Amino acid sequence: MGTETEHHRPRVTAVLRGLRAPSLAPWTHLCEPPAPPRPGALRTVFLGVSTILLDDGDTAILTDGFFSRPGLLRMRFGRLRPDRTRIAAGLHRAGIDRLDAVFVVHSHYDHALDAPEVAAATGARLIGSPSTRNIARGQDFPDDRFQPAVTGAPFTIGRFTLTALPARHSPGDLAPGRIDRPLRPPVRATDYRTGDCYTLHVRHGGRALLVHASAHSLPGALDGHFADTVYLGIGALGKQDEAFREEYWHRLVTATGARRVVPIHWDDFFRPLDRSLRPFRGFLDDFTATMGFLTRKAEQTGVALALPVMGRRADPWPL
Repeated sequence: MGTETEHHRPRVTAVLRGLRAPSLAPWTHLCEPPAPPRPGALRTVFLGVSTILLDDGDTAILTDGFFSRPGLLRMRFGRLRPDRTRIAAGLHRAGIDRLDAVFVVHSHYDHALDAPEVAAATGARLIGSPSTRNIARGQDFPDDRFQPAVTGAPFTIGRFTLTALPARHSPGDLAPGRIDRPLRPPVRATDYRTGDCYTLHVRHGGRALLVHASAHSLPGALDGHFADTVYLGIGALGKQDEAFREEYWHRLVTATGARRVVPIHWDDFFRPLDRSLRPFRGFLDDFTATMGFLTRKAEQTGVALALPVMGRRADPWPL
């Protein structure tokens, strides 16, 4: 009896650990400090997952714009549509009343579900793949306000120069493929197929940053594109082996010359934004392992590591 109990105890402990979300407390010393506004200076605001506001006071660009954040049960068993109440509340909390562009990094629902609604509400153009265009068409977004992303072709908005670069979704893609016809909600989460995946290279005032949402990389995709700061997607990175993580760091950080890394796509997006952000529970990812790896690599290579704070206006290039 005692032996059987001892045999099951580690399994039970592992299950309970998997149901818990790791604490952010060990990493609070890495939190980005707030940055005061300065005329013409670029400021960034992290709004969960890979939704990031880039604003220099004259031009405002948002990546993805995901605010609905349906719960786990609805995502798994129900059908999804943009939640206009949550979108409006998210934009209001972030102080966003107008945008020049919304750039969608790929077409899964946690990136593209709300993008047409956000662009419509803020007067923005919507930029993305043909799959994102079909999401927009399914939501009756004006076709003449959609701009196709052309990989490797820089384009200018205000003082920003943006370039979409090819990327690869992280391992374990649950909805691969393309969206070939207008997607009219409500539909299942898996109907939001990946489409083309992008890294967004942003140049502003002689400095550059990357927004890279998916924890995977393509050999040579970023050749010739350097960045001072990388907003580095780490979702599912904790489930990969050390060799995978090393290669990921090399391609996204070392090869781009980045001196600063800001992890994104780590928060549990089944929680609404009126609750505090927390990492994914253990059965979905291993945030602690990922942060341990990032901390070691940052120390070894002299790269600054900073954790973004929800809704906080930050300087992407602090001294």
